[in-house]
Amino acid sequence: MSQTVDRALSILPLLAEGPADLGKVADRLGVHKSTALRLLRTLHEHGLVYRQQDQRYRLGARLFALAQQAVENLDVREIAHPHLTALNGDCGHTVHLAVYEENEVLYIDKVESRYPVRMYSRIGKPVAITVAAVAKLLLADLTEPERRAIADKLDYPMYTSRSTPNAGAFLKELANVREQGWATDLGGHEESINCIGAPIRGADGRVVAAMSVSAPNVVVTAEELLTLLPLVRRTADAISREYSGTANTPATANTPAKTGPTKEASA
Repeated sequence: MSQTVDRALSILPLLAEGPADLGKVADRLGVHKSTALRLLRTLHEHGLVYRQQDQRYRLGARLFALAQQAVENLDVREIAHPHLTALNGDCGHTVHLAVYEENEVLYIDKVESRYPVRMYSRIGKPVAITVAAVAKLLLADLTEPERRAIADKLDYPMYTSRSTPNAGAFLKELANVREQGWATDLGGHEESINCIGAPIRGADGRVVAAMSVSAPNVVVTAEELLTLLPLVRRTADAISREYSGTANTPATANTPAKTGPTKEASA
């Protein structure tokens, strides 16, 4: 039975390469045509393969429907939470997870800092879209026309002297984030709060969520927080692999010049 299942499943990646006739399927499986035909008929009955008029077989619509349903039912928050908790345990700082929905970037999960000084942020609350690291990561993944259209519509409040001042500066920052694969908010929203973030990607490589680590500078300096970037990126890569169901090789971290661990990071 297990051999039969294995052979049937082996037909799917073959047909993903393009339509194939019975002989090609039998040759690839190393079986008689009658065996290949039985397997194809079973897959056809379940809508996983389709027999064309030229007698070749291709992937069936049911397979695509199942894949779409599986993607829609994936809960990135549920998958990410254990990883966020582990990251919080390693560094002790506040960890956020955010998504882009209906022209807003929203926090959908948060793991509180273990330090007495904590951030005022809530699950379900929109972030400051022009300065937040998670917002930059999510918007940077959009196409250039989409990024430009959004940038032109935004207001640019100067929360601090480090806030993004205008659309041109914002687009330049998004282009930089898109190229390097990570983002920061170093006092852009609050002078005393620094943040670093990394993207979470689906099977198609698109960014589905963004995660970040934030800390007040009375607890850790911006320079010290940046040394955690490799750990943050590894965590985001691990979530991406679990979410997409792949074994992608993690991206090479473009780390800042100083990468030595802080006391908290090495604890």
